[in-house]
Amino acid sequence: MNPTDTLIEKVRTSLMTDTRSPRPLRRAFAALAAVFVLASCAAEAPQDTWQPEGEYAQKIQDLQWWVFLIAGIVGVIVFAVVLFAVFKFRDRGQAIPEQSHGNALIEYAFIAGPAVLLAVIAIPTVSLVLDLNDTSDADCVVNVTGQQWWWEYDYPIDAEGNICGFAPTEGAAPIVTSGQMIIPTQAKVVIRGTSRDVIHSFWIPKLNGKRDMVPGRVHTWNFQANQPGIYAGQCAEFCGLSHANMRMEIVALDDADFQAWIDNQLKPYESPEEGTLAAAGEATFLAQCASCHQVDGLTNADGELVIAQPENRVWSGAAPNLTHLMTRNTFAGASYDLLNDRCRDLVWEADPDVFGDRYLVGVTAECLNEIDLKEWLRNAPAKKPMYADPEQLDETDGLVRGMPNLNLSEDQINELVAYLLDRK
Repeated sequence: MNPTDTLIEKVRTSLMTDTRSPRPLRRAFAALAAVFVLASCAAEAPQDTWQPEGEYAQKIQDLQWWVFLIAGIVGVIVFAVVLFAVFKFRDRGQAIPEQSHGNALIEYAFIAGPAVLLAVIAIPTVSLVLDLNDTSDADCVVNVTGQQWWWEYDYPIDAEGNICGFAPTEGAAPIVTSGQMIIPTQAKVVIRGTSRDVIHSFWIPKLNGKRDMVPGRVHTWNFQANQPGIYAGQCAEFCGLSHANMRMEIVALDDADFQAWIDNQLKPYESPEEGTLAAAGEATFLAQCASCHQVDGLTNADGELVIAQPENRVWSGAAPNLTHLMTRNTFAGASYDLLNDRCRDLVWEADPDVFGDRYLVGVTAECLNEIDLKEWLRNAPAKKPMYADPEQLDETDGLVRGMPNLNLSEDQINELVAYLLDRK
């Protein structure tokens, strides 16, 4: 017998011995119990479907808890029967039992029982699916577009000139942002979602289930948040290299704070003070960034409005709108925080009654996560995978997926950071 056969024989013998001994069985049950205990002790998670924070998520929770209860009871019974059969009738060297045909009554019962259970579950499930898709009582509409690898949010103007039912103080204009979708609390928000490239899936676990965003189609989905706060989400459909980095956040504000947010988003553009680092950053932005990224109200040296044309450089034909960038907490498809750790905690962990005040402050120089922002400007594909091989650009007519490495100098990076910090 060669050494390999000897080892296999030892393992087989050990397993047979362990099967007959109660000690390994006790260890297995102890390990399984420990897993359940540790899982039940998990702290509150930002993407927990079992902790609903809105009407639609609560409806899902009300349904899923008893469905899981039924499934759990059935699972316990099945595992108990299987374990009983395995240990009661395990091989002890006895003769093979006499084989016989099944019991028709038991077989029919095993067919009818699951069918009844599935029917009991299916009826309320279908009813809930129809209810979740009802958009007839919407208070707010937001257009959502997915692309590799970020989300764009477009707030249309309704027939009365309002945005989400709120009248802007200085006249209405469409608001386009990314990374964080801002909504008023208690409002029933309908998103009209699509995609510019591949299939994405929009999912904010605490506010509702998943909804795919498909190119060439528009899908609606509902959201409602009970109280002010930030609700994190994740693209739930594999969509390429940076799928795991395609995140999103819904920020809920009370009515007064939401009105303040709208008014701030519609403020006229103001150039940085001449002679400052931010003013130099504006010139750098015009030269390096404005061809893809829109900043509303930005003008060139001739006083003409600068309109971004990302369709000439970007595969999806779009790039995030950077108007009032520092009113958001994230960048790069919500992959990175604009706030440093201390200031992020102050916002994320704020009580609902003070959350709006802290969020609307935006990103200040003291709170800016300068390290990640500079690393992004220094080499974006190194921070977030964009395309498998830059040499493949020939296959996409020279257009890139995501932000390319602009090979900026350190002086240019410092200027851009100062300029972006001025965008509130």
